[in-house]
Amino acid sequence: MDRSGLAAFLRARREALQPEDVGLPRGRRRRTEGLRREEVAALCDMSVDYYSRLEQPRGPNPSEPMLASIARGLHLSLEQRDHLFQLAGYAAPRRVRRGDHINAGIMRILDRLGDTPAQVVNHLGETLLQTRMAVALLGDETAWTGRSRSAHYRWFTDSASRLSYPQSDHEMHSRLLVADLYGAYVRDGKDSPVADLVDALQSNPEFAALWCEHPVLGTYCGTKRFLHPQVGALELHCQTLVDPDQSQRLLVFTAEPGTESHANLEFLSVLGFR
Repeated sequence: MDRSGLAAFLRARREALQPEDVGLPRGRRRRTEGLRREEVAALCDMSVDYYSRLEQPRGPNPSEPMLASIARGLHLSLEQRDHLFQLAGYAAPRRVRRGDHINAGIMRILDRLGDTPAQVVNHLGETLLQTRMAVALLGDETAWTGRSRSAHYRWFTDSASRLSYPQSDHEMHSRLLVADLYGAYVRDGKDSPVADLVDALQSNPEFAALWCEHPVLGTYCGTKRFLHPQVGALELHCQTLVDPDQSQRLLVFTAEPGTESHANLEFLSVLGFR
């Protein structure tokens, strides 16, 4: 434990926070730079004496739950939280994926893609947000509930989910989806939502057989072929923008100009915006 380093870090983070940052009134007679120690202690759900001794530095070795409480109280970023744990002599905790919260930068990019099929997907294969063109191409994938929110789960449990893809591509899609889940499982571990999804799919023979192969997903995202009920066949390039912090991906589908797929996609845009 680096007591002096921990004390200096806590003081710096406390002084950097303003009352408005944590929903506290500033008041007229405030002289303290940043927050007062008693305010931080209340935010961290600990006694003022305990917190003060950490800053002096003469306090006890804080436990991991106590450090987590301090990280929340001081509104630390993930990087700052990891640094706090390391100063206290612990390994940085496993980062928990933050589910449905979409990065503001990805949201701004998606807003500019109104005439393009694009959607945000998380590490469970759940679609969080789609452009209108993506809904026209793939249907409203945000309407599913429960485990069926995951395209990975639907692929192995609902035969209707495969109708949008040529039969000859089904084996490839199965392998890619299992590899994607396998990578998320390796990152998140056995006590995670990914593990629950994997356990639920083990009863499917196709999934179980592929899972035993320990498939690894490559970084290249090639073309995808679709069978749309209104416009027919589409061969689209899938470009992926990854947000590692949120464990989410922005998928953007485009067609090569001058091809039949490009013409069909333009026709779909007319149908999708009626």
